[in-house]
Formats: sequence, structure tokens, C-alpha cells
Amino acid sequence: MYAVIETGGKQYTVSPNKIIQIEKLEAAVGDSINLPVLLLKRDESPLEIGKPILSNIKVQAEVLEHNRGEKIKIMKFRRRKHHRKQMGHRQYHTLIKITNIGS
Repeated sequence: MYAVIETGGKQYTVSPNKIIQIEKLEAAVGDSINLPVLLLKRDESPLEIGKPILSNIKVQAEVLEHNRGEKIKIMKFRRRKHHRKQMGHRQYHTLIKITNIGS
């Protein structure tokens, strides 16, 4: 059984007991959350495709931890102008474990 969910502007293929890293959610560690935006569900029954979403099915997950990604270096440079700018960015992430896919 697997499903396709959308969170943080990205789509993820999830199945029970799978651990994924998504964009930061406002939930405490250990909380159980519902991910309502479900685009596709597949199990023993026929494939269910949302138009655009399946509203009667929820994906339940548990928040494992919050962390930050690796630092991305941003370098802006203009040749022959004596202009150079260096910046960095670290994105916040949430690690979740999918516990159940169902209604």
C-alpha cells in the first residue's frame, strides 16, 4: 500500500512505517498529525486518484524530530565591477514517520 501526498509544495510517495523528511511543520516532537492532501492511493483495491484530492482518506504520521539541512552557499559575482556577495542558507526540516494510511 502506498499513497502520494503533498506538503510544503512538494509531493512524496509514502507507505506505512516509512520515514521522510519534509518542510518544517508547526508540531511538537512526538505529536501525531494528519496529512489531509492526498493525491493518489494504491492498495489491494483499485487505484484511487483524486480530482484534485481524495478528501475522505487521511495519512497519519508521527513527528520524530526537527532539524536543519546542510548549508547552501550563494555567491553573486559581477565581473569587472569589483562586486562580490556571499550568503548562506540552512532550511528547516521535520522528520516524520508514516503510521497509517486510511479513512
